[in-house]
Amino acid sequence: MDFQIALILAQDGITNGAIYALLALALVLVFAVTRVIFIPQGEFVAYGALTLAMIENGVFPATAWLLLGAGVIVTALDAGAVVRAGGRRVMMLAGTHLLYPALLIGLLWSMPLKDLPLIGQVLVTLLVVVPMGPMMYRIVYQPIAEAPVLVLLIVSVAAHLALVGLGLVFFGAEGYRTSPFSQARFEIGPMFITGQTIWVVLSSLVLIVALAMFFGRTIYGKALRATAINRNGARLMGISPALAGKLTFFLAALIGVLSGVLISPITTIYYDSGFLIGLKGFVGAIIGGLASYPIAAAGALMVGLLEAFSSFWASAYKEVIVFTLVIPVLLWRSLTTHHMEEEE
Repeated sequence: MDFQIALILAQDGITNGAIYALLALALVLVFAVTRVIFIPQGEFVAYGALTLAMIENGVFPATAWLLLGAGVIVTALDAGAVVRAGGRRVMMLAGTHLLYPALLIGLLWSMPLKDLPLIGQVLVTLLVVVPMGPMMYRIVYQPIAEAPVLVLLIVSVAAHLALVGLGLVFFGAEGYRTSPFSQARFEIGPMFITGQTIWVVLSSLVLIVALAMFFGRTIYGKALRATAINRNGARLMGISPALAGKLTFFLAALIGVLSGVLISPITTIYYDSGFLIGLKGFVGAIIGGLASYPIAAAGALMVGLLEAFSSFWASAYKEVIVFTLVIPVLLWRSLTTHHMEEEE
């Protein structure tokens, strides 16, 4: 391996590592606030990328029907409590979970999706897929929010399998790749840097900074931090666990969809590609102990670099090498971390 090849591999590793870092941060956030190991995080990556691909090809995104179906289920689940609370809540519920998907579907049918500018296509993708995050929390996790972590993990596996199956129905078995955000190429010494790589890295940095500002300077961000530190204490202070869970899943879905949008011009995405991508972000989250955001981000970046260099030295075993990284981390943590009983 000469120096130029090493630079190319490092560029690929940093690009992929930036995506894995975003997913690692989302996984740490979800686990800290809700105790859920969010295995379906990768499905939001795939759904975001494939929805954008459908829009780019001028095809109506089938995920809009999933959004409407989820809205119907959430309305049915909340209908009894809302009716007892009063008519105004009924109108708010119907407007949020039924009217919004219906209006969005009508808008999508009437819009020339293929002719939209790239920013418009990305915005439509976000409007379709991101609201599924809090809806998923309400349908799948909120009813068992106080269950043990193992039960939540089993439910996450079931949700992952369901979303993969639905992805096959919505998108088919073919893979898709979207157009790059930029066709520019920059020469820096012996290395060429593409515009798409710059988009991925800068967008990831901007999103990380935005999340830091959200948690540090907004009331909702501070509420999530309080819930992550002590759920019972946050509840006593008037912070709704249900609201915290929905907001957390909204942020996780937003991160996942944006990650899918960023990575879709780089690699071909299939309906089941999200699991492997999310699993590499999970390795970074494990390195951070599902608790430390900076260590999780650094671990995810290390995963990206390890994957890139492994693909050169032993491409057939690169996935094995990446996932083997979890073993020494878990061993070290088992020897240095004292067992703590799960919070009741």
